[in-house]
Amino acid sequence: MTRFLIKRVLLAVLTLVAVSVVTFLLFFAVPTNPAEVMCGNARSCTPERIEMLEERLGLNEPLVEQYADFMAGIFVGRTYGEGELARECPAPCLGFSFRNDEPVMDIVTRTLPVTASIVVGAAVVWLVVGVGLGMVSALRRGSWFDRAAITVSLAGASMQIYFFGLLLLIVFVYELGWLPNPGYTSPLEDPVAWVSGMLLPWFTLGFLNSAVYARLARAQMLETLSEDFIRTARAKGLPRRQVYGRHALRAAVTPIVTIAGLDIGNTLGGAVITETVFGMHGLGRTAVQAVEFLDMPIVMATVLLAAFFIVVANIVVDLLYVVIDPRVRLS
Repeated sequence: MTRFLIKRVLLAVLTLVAVSVVTFLLFFAVPTNPAEVMCGNARSCTPERIEMLEERLGLNEPLVEQYADFMAGIFVGRTYGEGELARECPAPCLGFSFRNDEPVMDIVTRTLPVTASIVVGAAVVWLVVGVGLGMVSALRRGSWFDRAAITVSLAGASMQIYFFGLLLLIVFVYELGWLPNPGYTSPLEDPVAWVSGMLLPWFTLGFLNSAVYARLARAQMLETLSEDFIRTARAKGLPRRQVYGRHALRAAVTPIVTIAGLDIGNTLGGAVITETVFGMHGLGRTAVQAVEFLDMPIVMATVLLAAFFIVVANIVVDLLYVVIDPRVRLS
């Protein structure tokens, strides 16, 4: 297990380094000069001011040195510019926004909790509802419950977030008035306001994803129930609850954990549509706006964060394999 974990961590580090190199090269692939983007007003963008901004941003250094400074800033911080232009950027330093000259890490710290709150709550919904519905549907194959579950999953899979989310807003907020307008409140400040403001985003994203997981769970459970070890367990006279709960469920849920880990890691990189529908300024909307305004430090930061979440999710999934399915052995 230790050897496996070390190998996975090393592979994760190499993956993140490769992603950082690609994103950093994309930074210089943009035809617009970052100093000109930061300068803003064309009248005030004199050659002297552009040169000053390039020195302030460290763009006047060789490419390799700029990348080394960027990576060093993540771990130990860095200093931008020299003399009167010097600015300290404490670790983890991801640079400064070209649009408002704000440290990128401050922007990430402000927007990431919004996205994380949406994703964590929605993941609970889609895993509990989707997997539970699919498993029960497989155990009652051909019944009215199975047919109803298939209908609901097909309806959910065919809907879009911007339609379903707006529909829930109209019904539960504007017409019935049962819920307040969705919004983010820190759970440390007011847990009740946090839950009430997140209910619609959780249910919208969770329900639509649960439709996919219900179909996947049903298919995996039906396939597992036809395996030889399940027939052997039945032949030994084991109770039905033990056959389904201890043997079939644990084997069927393994591939679902893989997909769930990737989905959670990917969605943490930015639930763009959900944030836009409910007017929340999370990491996803920040990344989209950064692309629109060519704010490359923010783009680089969101890409690295998304890669980090996916890599960590893969490691967690591999470790969960041993707990869920004893047949899996990691070396």
